[in-house]
Amino acid sequence: QVQLVESGGALVQPGGSLRLSCAASGVQLSRNTISWYRQTPGKERSFVAIITAGGSTNYADSVKGRFSISRDNAKNTVSLQMNTLKPEDTAVYYCMVRKYGVDYWGQGTQVTVSS
Repeated sequence: QVQLVESGGALVQPGGSLRLSCAASGVQLSRNTISWYRQTPGKERSFVAIITAGGSTNYADSVKGRFSISRDNAKNTVSLQMNTLKPEDTAVYYCMVRKYGVDYWGQGTQVTVSS
């Protein structure tokens, strides 16, 4: 049974930083591609960042240079370091792993950027 649990969301002021974490069970993250997505009310989930099993990363243009995705194989977690946050980064953030053609999602964690 694959389970993903996100944590680290909070209310932060513009320009601030947050670090989100995605803890996994039932799947070895080091052997899979992990993605972060975000969603705001009334909109579809949008891609934020991805890290492959080989360690390659890619980011949405809107977060390049501000966000960084990384993986801790020993803890079986993937993190998303978010710097220089903007109000438009406000969303529920989800991690996702695809295993045997099935997408598994966490429950999400709320990030609110506001003064």
